[in-house]
Amino acid sequence: MSTITALTGNEAAAIGAALSRPDIIAAYPITPQSSVVEDLAKMRADGNIQADMIEVESEHSAMSVIQGATLAGARTFTATSAQGLALMYEPYFRMSTLRLPMVMAIAGREMTSPETIWGGQQDTVSVREAGWLQFYAENNQEILDSIIQAYKVSEHSSVLLPINVCYDGFFLSHLIERVDIPAQELVDQFLPSYEPQHVVMDPKEPIAVDPMTPGPMLMKFRRQHLESMQAALDVIDSVDVEFGKMFGRSYGGVIEEYKMKGADSALITIGSATGAGKEAVDYWRSQGKNVGLIKVRVLRPFPVQ
Repeated sequence: MSTITALTGNEAAAIGAALSRPDIIAAYPITPQSSVVEDLAKMRADGNIQADMIEVESEHSAMSVIQGATLAGARTFTATSAQGLALMYEPYFRMSTLRLPMVMAIAGREMTSPETIWGGQQDTVSVREAGWLQFYAENNQEILDSIIQAYKVSEHSSVLLPINVCYDGFFLSHLIERVDIPAQELVDQFLPSYEPQHVVMDPKEPIAVDPMTPGPMLMKFRRQHLESMQAALDVIDSVDVEFGKMFGRSYGGVIEEYKMKGADSALITIGSATGAGKEAVDYWRSQGKNVGLIKVRVLRPFPVQ
């Protein structure tokens, strides 16, 4: 049975990660993401999750630990914001180009300078070409649900790529909303344990990881990466449909259309601005204007069709 409670966006992210049963969590706290790490650490200390939680000295180390753990066959999770994302830039690229599935929550924040901690999307947009998938959540319920969905998409044999679940810092990370927490048994049915097939480091059968690659082979890898990004569009849609049937709510897959039937103009939104956008559409409709809304839920790969 599900549990309905009030959660911040960061609490929703932590619970979504916990329900996904990661094997390894490595993260370094940074505002406004910090309480995600704190909540997961408390769950671990209380015995509510079985994941190994590795304390690190920086975000670069956090992503490096995640890279090694994922190569060893673990389901992994981390979270960050802004300068933390910038500090993990090198291993961040390795995660996608090594085709390592995992999920990272990002509480979006503007980059400095001037010095700021306020919410924004400058951090996530700056890495949109890094080969990761990017989901953007409208509200706290979608944060929790998207993390669970993201693991299923990331680990799909046609995708095998890491995913950022992005949500606006403070606007969602610290906002308290009603959230329906699904039962662990139901999540386990939707998201079975991770069984990696494509790459696993095994001491008994050592392999070279990320060797120097000649140009023609590099182009082949990049082409395969692009094809997997495009394949993810259909996988995201199908996973969202499956999620809706099992949990009673869904998000339109890669995009959500709101009151677009008969619309002659549309407001396009992403992230937490969508809620205000829907209110505006409702008002305009009440004034007799044929306005709708299109929410871009997945920025990468971009739904061009």
